[in-house]
Amino acid sequence: MKLARRGVITSAVKRIAKQEGVDAERLRNAVAKGRAVVLEKGERVCGIGAGLRTKVNANVGTSTDFVRVEEELRKVKAAVEAGADTVMDLSTGGDLEEILKRIMRVSRVPVGTVPVYSAFVNSFRRKELPTEEEILKAVEKHIKLGVNFITVHAAMKRKGVELTKSRVMRIVSRGGCMLAAWMIKNQAENPLYTNFDYLLELAEERDVVLSLGDALRPGCLADAGDKAQMHELVTQGELVKRAWARNVSVICEGPGHVPLDKVEVNIQLQKKICSGAPFYVLGPLVTDIAVGYDHVSSAIGGAIAARAGADFLCVVTPSEHAALPTVEDVVEGVIAMKIAAHAADITKGLDDKVDLEMSKAREELDWRKQFQHAIYGKKAREYRKRRGSRSSGCSMCGEYCAIKIMKQFSEQ
Repeated sequence: MKLARRGVITSAVKRIAKQEGVDAERLRNAVAKGRAVVLEKGERVCGIGAGLRTKVNANVGTSTDFVRVEEELRKVKAAVEAGADTVMDLSTGGDLEEILKRIMRVSRVPVGTVPVYSAFVNSFRRKELPTEEEILKAVEKHIKLGVNFITVHAAMKRKGVELTKSRVMRIVSRGGCMLAAWMIKNQAENPLYTNFDYLLELAEERDVVLSLGDALRPGCLADAGDKAQMHELVTQGELVKRAWARNVSVICEGPGHVPLDKVEVNIQLQKKICSGAPFYVLGPLVTDIAVGYDHVSSAIGGAIAARAGADFLCVVTPSEHAALPTVEDVVEGVIAMKIAAHAADITKGLDDKVDLEMSKAREELDWRKQFQHAIYGKKAREYRKRRGSRSSGCSMCGEYCAIKIMKQFSEQ
């Protein structure tokens, strides 16, 4: 951000502009104003924000029930192969620092984390809550390890926690509930809020993007848009301006569970209050009863959210609310959210050429090109192989393929 404000178009900005097909100067200006952020990991760059294609993040990580690091590494590779633009390590089981290091080595895309997890997990093992210093040290450690972006639930204040008492589901954010417990126990304000200037100092020094976590996001439709969510959102808006004043790029996180008819207004309100900073949503899930199919529920909400202005969508897997996802679950979640992102980008004129190429390939019954243009050609190939056809069309229509019949009679 500092270089962008000086008029410098960095190599990362140039590369993003080229891969997105946008003007580099226009992108530099968006970064300077905080409307876009740049994530860079080795040769891979990722731009998130105004005028750019909607990006997708996949969560991975161990739990206390399943500490299978190799499986998590497979999830990282599978998520990236399926098209995830970033991954986040949300591990809470095992040697957290070593797991993060391994994930960072394996991932070819930018990596994000939630540092408070390690602070609280390590203290819970001692059967106590962490000190304020331990919480800040965890943030410092993750930044020094070289992560590209970190979630900090700095916008949740004691007043917001109090407002959750009238909710159906008080706090569903894992980082949020940890910090809420700390505030209740210590009768003190959120240490990430009171020490936000220190977090900005760390982020500016290492050029790390801060993702302002939505600790009070609604965990069910009944709580969507309530006073607790709005209280945190207003504080997010305040923190955005403080970050920009220190040349620190930020992303704002949002809901959550939101009824279909309230998704668009949620995005518009957030964009207004947070001065147009990139917006990152978990879903939103548009129904609470899609257990086992929450990747579908979230993709519906994600498409509407991205169309309304959300810039970054977080993958929700089919096993959300029920179990730690498998590798296959992660892939299904990534593909569902990639479809949502792409559907929204088409309406914004950002990514519509490939659909035309797919249509041409279908008209020519060119299966090689169809698989090439498919959002996840691997699965399409598997379906065709599993139920192959004796004709050049698919096995649903067989000899009565509409495209084949039209070609036959048009050529007479």
